[in-house]
Amino acid sequence: MINREENPEYLNSFLDYSATILNKSPNSIKEYNYDLGMFLRFIKIHFNLTKETEFKNILIKDISINEIKKIKLDDIHAFLAYLSNVHHSKSATRARKASTIRVFFKYLSQKAGLIEFNPSQNLENPKQDRRLPKYLSLDDSKKLLDVASDEDNRNCERDYAITTLFLNCGMRLSELVGINTKDINFSDCKLNVIGKGNKERTIYLNKACMQAIANYLAVKPKEGIKHDSKFSDKALFLSERRERISNRTVQYIITKELEKAGLDSKKYSVHKLRHTAATLMYQYGQVDIRALQELLGHESISTTEIYTHVNNEQIRDAVERNPLANL
Repeated sequence: MINREENPEYLNSFLDYSATILNKSPNSIKEYNYDLGMFLRFIKIHFNLTKETEFKNILIKDISINEIKKIKLDDIHAFLAYLSNVHHSKSATRARKASTIRVFFKYLSQKAGLIEFNPSQNLENPKQDRRLPKYLSLDDSKKLLDVASDEDNRNCERDYAITTLFLNCGMRLSELVGINTKDINFSDCKLNVIGKGNKERTIYLNKACMQAIANYLAVKPKEGIKHDSKFSDKALFLSERRERISNRTVQYIITKELEKAGLDSKKYSVHKLRHTAATLMYQYGQVDIRALQELLGHESISTTEIYTHVNNEQIRDAVERNPLANL
């Protein structure tokens, strides 16, 4: 929840612009507000504008646009160094904040005309470490599905459908939670989801997904569903309180399933199931990288390329198959 009263007016104007003109999602707006709030608190320390020693208690509402005009590229670099040295932020976190700062200063200089010079115009993204994604093997994925279908669980149909969608479709947590029943086209076996950046995309459903959804709908509560701001009456997946299931509840379900399957719940998570779906489709389904990009809703093909990794046995096999191997 954003407390707009704590923000300077130009920050609120930027958030409004991002929501209405750039069509950013509510989650993106919250991230912008958090990132820029942190940046402005640092600026107050950096420019000796506060005596407050507790970082989170530093007020930013009183930072005037004249102070913003004094910010230079070196000050932004100092903020990124602060994130690394004090908060031990990963390169991906620093890259996100750098991106937010660029969009913010572009708005102030080019759209709002509040500053003449954009200090972030030559700001580079921190170089990110390329790490292979963690994912479940095919056998471990089957174990997880077996646990999810355990009839001792009174919500087994729901939990099995959730796990099946994650492992077969590679959707994000927010996308799954946001599914409404009307989003599913049962005749064409597909559904529409709202992904990152508030972008809508189509996800195709295989037989396992369609059967799991059908089994859940057969037992899904039809009465006593809450009419609330979450539009629970339209939601596909409901909690035991008969309201739209929350991100936290889904995370709890997957964590418990991982533990019951004898898998490390600290190593794997909901997001790792997305990695698993992508990896299995690429390794076993011979999916074209461009098709995988579309399926996962990646804006850049470079993001999808992390799934083109192969295991050591495949590498060994490729070497053995070299036509020069037996000469």
